[in-house]
Amino acid sequence: MNDLAPLLTPEGRALLDEVRDTDPAQELAVATRLRRDHPAELVSAALGQARLRQRAMAKFGAEDAARMFFTPNGVEQSTRRSVAAYRAERLREAGVRSVADLCCGIGGDAIALARAGIRVLAVDRDPQTAAAARANAEALGLSGLIEVREADVAEVDTSGYDAVFVDPARRSSKRGRIFDPEAYSPPLSWAVEAALKAPVAAALKIAPGVPHEAIPAEAEAEWISDGGDVKEAVLWFGTAPGTVRATLLPGPRTLVSRGLPDPEVRPVGRYLYEPDGSVIRSHLVAEAAEPLAGGLIDPTIAYITADTLTPTPYATAYEITDRLPFNVKKLKALLREREVGVLTVKKRGSAVEPEELRRKALPKPHGTASVTVFLTRVAGAPTMLLGHPVR
Repeated sequence: MNDLAPLLTPEGRALLDEVRDTDPAQELAVATRLRRDHPAELVSAALGQARLRQRAMAKFGAEDAARMFFTPNGVEQSTRRSVAAYRAERLREAGVRSVADLCCGIGGDAIALARAGIRVLAVDRDPQTAAAARANAEALGLSGLIEVREADVAEVDTSGYDAVFVDPARRSSKRGRIFDPEAYSPPLSWAVEAALKAPVAAALKIAPGVPHEAIPAEAEAEWISDGGDVKEAVLWFGTAPGTVRATLLPGPRTLVSRGLPDPEVRPVGRYLYEPDGSVIRSHLVAEAAEPLAGGLIDPTIAYITADTLTPTPYATAYEITDRLPFNVKKLKALLREREVGVLTVKKRGSAVEPEELRRKALPKPHGTASVTVFLTRVAGAPTMLLGHPVR
């Protein structure tokens, strides 16, 4: 029996509704009261599930999260709803009508695929995880499109499906986050082999820090950010081999590789552009810089500078007011003089920790003004650039 089974009974579901909005600070009192009328194990399971649902709201939204069932790993490792929906739409547009979702977890991607009208076989070898995926398909009214199977993905026949989606485990209970793609479970090489057999298309979810040299020649590589945070990289098969993309959500807005050379290094201009993380991870800074008529402040730093302001979705623009050699005392005096009360510190190419600089340079706010400090290198020299975001 898995831990979800008692929660799927009428008594368990009623208890879940009762503890839905429990404040963590009040859990002990609530648990004590509920144990007078319910088994202690059931009360603990319901309160634990309520905590997981509260954490899951950021990924799945309040409405879905309140109905779904989660495991601790499922909350951490599942795909954000907006990203899963974007990927499902790409598969739908490619003509996919059925998908074998291998390593399905608690079913976040299967849900998005089913909502796009795609039939899904969702496979996971962990009994609790598979049970959660099955319960979620039922809770969201999608069990007619989602079949959940508890099995080893290596033993599943995917020949009857248009596409394959693989989300290998990239964390280990012993080693934590896994960086070597061949140490994924299953290994990236196995996932690629499975993808190449798909008759229409395939998608492999991988870590955004994957080395570019590990990307197969047959794949299109896409880095996806949501709200400015890089969420994942995807290897696509059956689409555009060799293409590299950076996609920003919401939108979507997509920047595609054109093989441009690195921008030239030039003096810091009036504006500094901080490229979106997906642009940096995909090595498409040159493609982002070209329409800005911009250059780099240093050959090894992904900050773009220009003398004119050009709107772009692929980078955040800052107007630079000061350029100083790295010197905490000078920065502290300048902030006091300008009555700065809010200091934002960003860094690229600097060993100094932002919080450390903030504590030393602004121990006490001196006013209401705000400033952004970039700790970086300009032509190889440690430098502080001061400015503010362009609204």
